[in-house]
Amino acid sequence: MADIASLRIVMIAGFSIDAGTFVYPFTFTLRDLAHKTVGIKAARSLIVVAAAINVLMAGLFWLTSILPPDLTVGPQEEFGRVLSPVWRIVFASIAAEVIAELVDTEGYRLWVEKVTRRYQWARVLVSNAFSIPLDSLLFCWLAFGGVLPEAVVWSIFVSNVLIKGLTTLISLPGIYLVKERNNDPSP
Repeated sequence: MADIASLRIVMIAGFSIDAGTFVYPFTFTLRDLAHKTVGIKAARSLIVVAAAINVLMAGLFWLTSILPPDLTVGPQEEFGRVLSPVWRIVFASIAAEVIAELVDTEGYRLWVEKVTRRYQWARVLVSNAFSIPLDSLLFCWLAFGGVLPEAVVWSIFVSNVLIKGLTTLISLPGIYLVKERNNDPSP
């Protein structure tokens, strides 16, 4: 959903925002919940599987957009205009997701192993404090750098960090809704 919504740049409170930012930040919390309940190996697998699903989705939409339409129904050009993938956004999204989510997962793991298993809210905040700016920087510049004016790309970056940070704060209590896996065999 975020890849598709990111095709639209909106203006809110003076910031340029790729609309995918309104849904994507929840993946950080969902990955934290997965890490807590099923362990780091499963969390890492989840990241890779999500990337593969994004590639499959983009491939399916691309294939669908180039197949000849049934002209008795009409040219059906709307599908291609709306859902045909923009490959720079797909690539940027997947690269940023995989790198940032793996960094987030390692930050979460290090907090649990080296600092404390207590203060679950802190492990989420600390891991997201590293992964959110990294994800935003990678995505914004890979997706929009050289295509949009630099000021717009930086505005999208700042809005991404702010929205993802706010989403972290809003979804933070969710970490207490799931039971922690006992004896997490981390790496």
